[in-house]
Amino acid sequence: MGTLGGKIAIVTGGTRGIGRAIVEALLDAGASVVFCSRRAEAVRHALAELEPKAPGRVAALPCDVRDLTQVRELVQYAVRTFGGVDILVNNAGVGVFRSIYELTPEEWHEVIETNLTGVFYCCREVIGYMRQRGGGYIINISSLAGKNAFAGGAAYNASKFGLNGFSEAIMQDLRYDNIRVSYIMPGSVATEFGGREPTAESAWKLKPSDVARVVLHLLEHDPASLPSCVEIRPSKPPRK
Repeated sequence: MGTLGGKIAIVTGGTRGIGRAIVEALLDAGASVVFCSRRAEAVRHALAELEPKAPGRVAALPCDVRDLTQVRELVQYAVRTFGGVDILVNNAGVGVFRSIYELTPEEWHEVIETNLTGVFYCCREVIGYMRQRGGGYIINISSLAGKNAFAGGAAYNASKFGLNGFSEAIMQDLRYDNIRVSYIMPGSVATEFGGREPTAESAWKLKPSDVARVVLHLLEHDPASLPSCVEIRPSKPPRK
């Protein structure tokens, strides 16, 4: 049994990229994991690949984190399937990158409601179950875009700046419930995020597994102290 044997985790946006790497790392560490994605076919495909590697310890459900009813069903599904929730990794996210005069209200709402409101829904729904188990750990996957704004990033920057502030606030709300909260701010990661396929030219970027290892480090960290915010960036980005 690994270092997280007996722990139960929920990972949103867990079918590909950073989320998929986190699901695999948690399973390798012995945890039981429920993951989700908005796309039912992606959920079925990922589950078919993962279940043989961790029989009886992985389950999945389609879920749009913008929908509170679906989030409640996801959390209740994890409780029914494995008996509770110890770990929540809020990874689901979208990015729309347009100048403010091109950004539509619909795109704004999609980004804010996925990257920020969805995190609020997930956190709010798991807290009671974590308290029942004597504590837990919430890890929010943010971005260096949450501290470094850029042109075309109005919606995405706003969502990640907001996520960082939200994480800091609930860390203080929950610390005496033995529920720890951290957020991770990765730099450029070689994924399909934003519709961009990784290429040979993106080899300098972080890999999803780099972020997953940070998640494990946080979960295994001595509870006497709390790394509340972790920045991780490529060691050698291209020279400017």
